[in-house]
Amino acid sequence: METKDGFLVLNKDKGCTSHDCVKQIRKLLNTKKVGHTGTLDPEVIGTLPIAIGSATRFIQYLPQEKTYIGQIKLGIRTKTDDIQGEIINKKSWPKISYKKLDQYLNRFRGIIKQIPPKVSSVHVNGERAYKKSFNNEIFELAPREVKIEELILMKWDQISGIIEIKIKCSAGTYIRAIARDIGEILNSEGCLLQLKRISACGFDEQNSIKISDIEKEKGKKTSKNFIIPTISALNHISTFVLSNKEQINYWQTGRAIKFDINYFNESKTFDYKKPIKVIDKRKILLGIGFLNKEQTNINPKLVLNAK
Repeated sequence: METKDGFLVLNKDKGCTSHDCVKQIRKLLNTKKVGHTGTLDPEVIGTLPIAIGSATRFIQYLPQEKTYIGQIKLGIRTKTDDIQGEIINKKSWPKISYKKLDQYLNRFRGIIKQIPPKVSSVHVNGERAYKKSFNNEIFELAPREVKIEELILMKWDQISGIIEIKIKCSAGTYIRAIARDIGEILNSEGCLLQLKRISACGFDEQNSIKISDIEKEKGKKTSKNFIIPTISALNHISTFVLSNKEQINYWQTGRAIKFDINYFNESKTFDYKKPIKVIDKRKILLGIGFLNKEQTNINPKLVLNAK
């Protein structure tokens, strides 16, 4: 299979770490420069965007929202806030109506503060929290602000105490923590039973593939190319076109490009503080720039094919 720079949307299986997936893609595509856009726990399945080649430099400019479908088991508290962890408490759950439960979920909609799970990758005094937890160290994690853009109650089984939700959230949101906290506000306990990520960083499940699909294509003379061009992943940010060779030369040598603010006046979505993707007349991606404070120049921040 021909390898190009861009993004590959992996449909991750259970039991595989995100790092394992990167290693397998490196081997299958015979390329060293591979990275993922955000870790999925081994037990979580679903959408894991993988950056290939120069696309690794653009990960920070992708949309950061992620969407999950998850099941929460009430009545159980574990050390890891998911069903795989050691059970530390059990408690009955209320047999409330679907409508009443949905009202409780209002507390988790919008901007909220959550304490990450003790078994998480958050740094505590220079060390990962999960390492401290595995060493049975006593420590506390500070609450962190996250944004829950959408939280839909999909199913509620009063008998088994299982809640199914769809949740769209900002980067850094722990669904395990939401499961734990939902149990708490219901005067019960809660842990994450299972989780699937259906979209991440502008990519969704419909465009994802399994590692086994890539393995099948390896060695074929007319194999499919699963890699999405980097520029296609940047549709959410504004575009500036360099119109002549002088501008392109300035850009490739790291110099500012003169900018006319009227260029973007018709664009209602343009945000002057956000990154701008820079392309040429052929719609080839040249890099990422930012406006200066006076909004008179675009300053290069990420330059492809720099001289």
